[in-house]
Amino acid sequence: MKTTLQIENLKCGGCAATIKKGILAIGGVENVDVNLEESSVSITSTKNNLKEVKIKLSKLGYPEIGDKNTVLHKAKSFISCAVGKIDN
Repeated sequence: MKTTLQIENLKCGGCAATIKKGILAIGGVENVDVNLEESSVSITSTKNNLKEVKIKLSKLGYPEIGDKNTVLHKAKSFISCAVGKIDN
């Protein structure tokens, strides 16, 4: 199953690295592609775990467009971005 989500707060390769690492840790997820220009994440999974993916993205600071994008989400995405740059 392949799903694409439009997300908030996606800025750079550091963000993309953090998102990939976090989403790949979810059971059943086989592939994660992050498109910086479109602010989207495409997930290929063997399980129906879309809800879990959305929750993980939100916890990392990248909620789906249309969901609440609070100051806390923005702060988390800033930290995730910095961590992604270091780990990358």
